[in-house]
Amino acid sequence: MGRTCGWIVLSLGLLVSVGRGPASQFADAACDQYVDITYLQNAAAKGAVCLDGSPPAYHLFRGFGTGLNNWLVHLEGGGWCDDVSSCLARKNTNLGSSTAMEKQAQFAGILSSNQQCNPDFYNWNKVKIRYCDGSSFTGDVEEVDPSTNLHYRGHRVFMVVMEELRSRGMDRAENALLSGCSAGGLASMLHCDGFRSLLPGGARVKCLADAGFFIDVMSIDGNRTIKSFYDGVVNLHGSARHLPPSCTSKMPPNTCFFPQYMAWRIQTPLFLLNPAYDSWQISNVLVPYTADPSGSWKSCKTDIKQCSPPQLDVLQRFRTYFLEAVGGLGSSSSRGMFINSCFVHCQSEDQRTWLWQDSPTLHSTQIGKAVGDWYYDRRGFQEVDCAYPCNPSCPKFYTYHPIIF
Repeated sequence: MGRTCGWIVLSLGLLVSVGRGPASQFADAACDQYVDITYLQNAAAKGAVCLDGSPPAYHLFRGFGTGLNNWLVHLEGGGWCDDVSSCLARKNTNLGSSTAMEKQAQFAGILSSNQQCNPDFYNWNKVKIRYCDGSSFTGDVEEVDPSTNLHYRGHRVFMVVMEELRSRGMDRAENALLSGCSAGGLASMLHCDGFRSLLPGGARVKCLADAGFFIDVMSIDGNRTIKSFYDGVVNLHGSARHLPPSCTSKMPPNTCFFPQYMAWRIQTPLFLLNPAYDSWQISNVLVPYTADPSGSWKSCKTDIKQCSPPQLDVLQRFRTYFLEAVGGLGSSSSRGMFINSCFVHCQSEDQRTWLWQDSPTLHSTQIGKAVGDWYYDRRGFQEVDCAYPCNPSCPKFYTYHPIIF
């Protein structure tokens, strides 16, 4: 795919807070920890490197007490690149090079080590795997063009970090959860069954996809913008052979990058956490810049409260398409689902949306409680919110994804 969708990779997201009260401010201060980075210097020998050839990296908070043998592995998000120019744009950033990554990562929400803020996972070993390949950890191309020095090795990065974590105790895991946000949420589904195969047979292993259910839907101009973009990602990165074989054996590999065609085949228990009005998908999939050259959607895309009645009608149709796609997952008791009507993107890493006094709820249940109950088999949770603007518990802030072009 050409430069017409280059904006997608550069739409990295900026959180804009509106009306945050003292309770939410306290939540950030009390629940966050900062965890040092670890570089896998020996990974280059296996060809497992970031886009620029630098070593992959992760952050590990060691578990304690009853959580010593429990592991939460979280995959960072950050869009994708579908052609050489868009990958070059990432190459020297934190999304393409470990040399540009901050030396500490903020752990909050599902990654918090405060029992009050994260009662079910606070004392687990918690890992954040940094995202520096642009393919949701699926790429595997041996050749490197010397003129660009771009390395498409996301799958190798995932596997070498798994090997490292197993050597640090994950091979003895009693409980494990693979999670991720956005492109990392998609990766948590793509790698879910593979992750299960790396752990002891008697372990409880499940997966959580946060804002990773990107749907195959037409943009408002009638083009299949995201489908063309994903085709470019899969082809450029050589991802086909590392997409779930349960899907690629039945469908064209590029199609299997979409969760609606792939996720229902996942055998490992899966929890889907997603807003029906995902702010990233609305800004970049439904209404990309190329579909709105006049900018008439700009205010609506940055704040749903600014949408006109005709624009809200379009968003309601998007919700319908999204729910139809999610419905394909089926109603197995191994599936969990928290689909709210908030205008956000990623809710598991932010304490304000994960678990706090004013966090969003479905049927009076907050996200952290729903996920914990499902993980420990205390109670199933498969709930879909009513249509916007019915849920007063939605956060008083919105997630804005600036489009750079």
